[in-house]
Amino acid sequence: MDYDIFDLGDVRLQHGATLRGATLAYKTYGELNAGRSNAIVYPTWFSGQHQDNEWLIGEGMALDPSRYFIVIPNMIGNGLSSSPSNTPPPHDRARFPRVTMYDNVELQHRLITERFGIERLELVTGWSMGAGQTYQWAVSHPDMVRRILPFCGAAKTSLHNIVFLEGVKAAITADAGWNNGWYREQPAIGLRAMSRVYAGWGLSQQFYRERTYEREPLGYGSLEDFLVGYWEGLFLKRDANNLLAMLWTWQNADLGRTPGFGGVEEALAAIRAPAIIMPAQQDLYFPPEDNAWEVTHMPRAELRVIPGAWGHFAGGGENPVDTKFIDDSLKELLAEEP
Repeated sequence: MDYDIFDLGDVRLQHGATLRGATLAYKTYGELNAGRSNAIVYPTWFSGQHQDNEWLIGEGMALDPSRYFIVIPNMIGNGLSSSPSNTPPPHDRARFPRVTMYDNVELQHRLITERFGIERLELVTGWSMGAGQTYQWAVSHPDMVRRILPFCGAAKTSLHNIVFLEGVKAAITADAGWNNGWYREQPAIGLRAMSRVYAGWGLSQQFYRERTYEREPLGYGSLEDFLVGYWEGLFLKRDANNLLAMLWTWQNADLGRTPGFGGVEEALAAIRAPAIIMPAQQDLYFPPEDNAWEVTHMPRAELRVIPGAWGHFAGGGENPVDTKFIDDSLKELLAEEP
């Protein structure tokens, strides 16, 4: 096991359920300095686990473990932290409670403060649902977070994004083997169908038009090879109930529902930390115009669009050009004095 577990005990969630014996899986990179002032939090994304974030960590990069203490907390529902697949009855499988972005960040805050005694974070950053958690950190703990760089994500899930996710959900649950979440074996037909739904949204029209999947760094031999090898390969490794639990968190993401706030505009206006908000140019479900609207409500935010054809997966670490764009922006943000 290449990660650690933080025991949270019984946790009362935002929607009222109690998750008993909750656990948060996490991995750290680098060493916490004597002043406990070099910490970065880098949350995971839909279906992703800590190892899937490691492409943005390395010597000479912005997230340099020789300089920073980087904590990757695994999102609730991702199979390592408390999830439908690893929670004992009565909250196992289809009975796993609803978990919000706010819940995830509150549990991460406990990890950071109780396990490590950290009172200040140099940066919070993340991709996709990790970006949603990044916004939430800045609103829930403004005195703690010095900078944020959410990429390919949003403060509130749009209606169009919700519709996309309805297609993902329908593909899984249409498999008779899903059995309302009480399956004995993974509903592979549903997971394969979901993978093909996702393939049309995760990357842009230009990406497919130019057959980018045939070139490095991917190098697939045909479109079908890519759909099976990459997309089905990605999601067949996951548990269906875990995916559906995280999907609920994603669909219901709304920074404006943070306790004490009256809507997403008010919550965004409360983010005082310097921020680079970074959508991808051709992201089909987190489009740049949504982030441009957010930035108009944030006092210290800059919109910086990742160019190119990789769409949402510009933030997934697959394309070295996009990785450099994100890393350069993180370096610039970390060099600024808040």
